Formats: sequence, C-alpha cells, structure tokens
Amino acid sequence: MTARKTGSPADPARPAAVPAVTLDDVRDAAGRLAGIAHRTPVLRSRTLDALVGAEVFLKCENFQRVGAFKFRGAYNAVSRLSPEQLARGVVAHSSGNHAQAVALAARELGSRAVIVMPEDTPRSKLDATAGYGAEIVTYDRYTEDRTALSRRLAEERGLALIPPYDHPHVIAGQGTAALELIEETGPLDALLAPVGGGGLMAGSATVATALVPGIRMIGVEPEAGDDTLRSLAAGHPVTIPVPRTIADGQAVEAPGDLTFAINQRLLDRIVLVTDDEIRAAMRLAFERLKIVTEPSGASALAALLAHRIDLPSVPGRPGRAPHPPRIGVILSGGNIGIDRFLELMAG
Repeated sequence: MTARKTGSPADPARPAAVPAVTLDDVRDAAGRLAGIAHRTPVLRSRTLDALVGAEVFLKCENFQRVGAFKFRGAYNAVSRLSPEQLARGVVAHSSGNHAQAVALAARELGSRAVIVMPEDTPRSKLDATAGYGAEIVTYDRYTEDRTALSRRLAEERGLALIPPYDHPHVIAGQGTAALELIEETGPLDALLAPVGGGGLMAGSATVATALVPGIRMIGVEPEAGDDTLRSLAAGHPVTIPVPRTIADGQAVEAPGDLTFAINQRLLDRIVLVTDDEIRAAMRLAFERLKIVTEPSGASALAALLAHRIDLPSVPGRPGRAPHPPRIGVILSGGNIGIDRFLELMAG
C-alpha cells in the first residue's frame, strides 16, 4: 500500500491545509521533555544485520519511563494544561501504555488521573497504572465505547481528556523518539514503526521526512488490526471490528482523524505481520539482543525479520559496491508480565 508523500497531488476529497504538527512542534516537545523523559538507547546487532541484509538501528523505547514511548506524548500534552485544569485532573482511555503514561505525567505535574481501561487489560499494566496513583474505570472493549465513556467522565468531573493518539501535542511528543534516533544515527534510508492509532508514526514521519528527504516511512500493523492499511486504500478512515491479536497495544478499530491525515500524506507503505511473526521477533530480541519487548513493541522488528520490507537499494561511490541500507526500527514498548511473556514464548 503506497500513500501520498509531501508534494503529491492533493486528495480532492480533502482540502489542502497547514500541517497540524510540524518539526518545530516536535522540537518544542523535546525541550519540555528534556530531563523528564529518558533519552533511550539505540542498539546495534551484527547478528540482526546479517539476518536482514541491512544496518539496523533499534530505538529502544522499552527503556522509556513507564516502559513505552507513550510517556513522551502524554507528558507533552498534560504539561500544557493550565494550573486550574491540572487541579481538576485529567482523564484518558488506554489498553495500558498510554494509561500509565498519563497517570505518571499527572503525578509528576501535581495533578490526578482517571483512566478508562479494558477489563481484559494485562494485570501488569493495570497494577502499574494504579501504582502511579490513577483511579481506574474498566469497560468491556467488545461491547462498550471507551471514547464515549471518557467524554462522559470528562464532562461530569471537569477533567481534561488526553487522547491516546489523535491530538497534536501527543503526536509531537511521540515524534521526539524519531528526532533522537536521527540525531544519533544521522540520515536513514527507511524508518519502521508500529501503527495502532497512528500517533507514533505520525510524529515520527513528521520529523523524519523533514530531516531526511527521501526517507521511506513504513508502518507495521498486526494482520488482525489492519485499519490503517484499509483506510489508506479507501482514502478515508475505516472502522474494523475490535481486533483480536496478541499485540494489544495495536488493537485499534480505526485510525484517528488527525493521525490518518498526517500518515496519508507522509507514509510510503503499511505492511502486516502475523502473531507468530511477532512472537519470533520477541524471542530474537530476548535471546540475541537481551531485551524484553511486548508484542506491539516487537511488531516493527517482526516485519523486518519476516522480510516484509523491500529494502531500498543504496548505490556506492564510483568503483565501489552498494552499501547496505540503513534502517531505523522503533521498539515501542516492553510492558509485559513474566507469565504472559512465558505463555507467548511457549505458544
């Protein structure tokens, strides 16, 4: 699936507009996060390079605060609220990582958080969210509307709603992961990131396409959660049944309006991976790289290992052979309990 790049003919169904998120917005978010969020490491592996035929740079957001990239966007958004609103509190809905991120951001900023979470959220994520001081309200993800529930709580209690992805300050915060990666590695030929609601990819694409003209932006979804792939094909956001996949962080029914508009403009391709391919990537990350990832956190790596990506050809200097492409991969999180990890590896 190929999407439009910046400078392509405009979609006649969508009027041209000034981008809602810019490189300057991401840099501003980076300033707010300095000394608050971790500058996560970039790992290399000769074994991985040999397996995929590329120079691979892994941005390890599993080492971020709360164990996932979500803290970046949550803190950037919550930190911009007025003192009066911080006193009233915030509300968010999430399967786990955004929940923890908003809970911690609220605590850091002297506010309080109410988090709407699915009843089947992994226990480790529920416990961690409660541990950051949040009030948890559960719902059935297959029969109830989490967005409507969150909005009702916001209205009844005067809380500020912090969406998990479809918000410019959240998107700008998520984009700081790609900003750090490119600052450390220099230009890349392609960047892979998981796509759920699309905030990480929208922020990453905003940064990467501005800093590295010609970079290929590749999003990765689980097979059961292909809402963005379908949406790009249709030319507008498409809603699918609630996905049933081990990648619970990507179990999204539809992309956000804002994230879709950005990704439609900047993505080159969406590829799909199976749950078994995600398991294989988690296993390799554990056994060879010595790091733990949750299923959503490993999906972009899974696409690379399963050879879902047509690696770009990089010509060499005159008289020299082409050099391997330089590929960035965002490992988006590592929030998984030991029992669930062992269960998935046994499966």
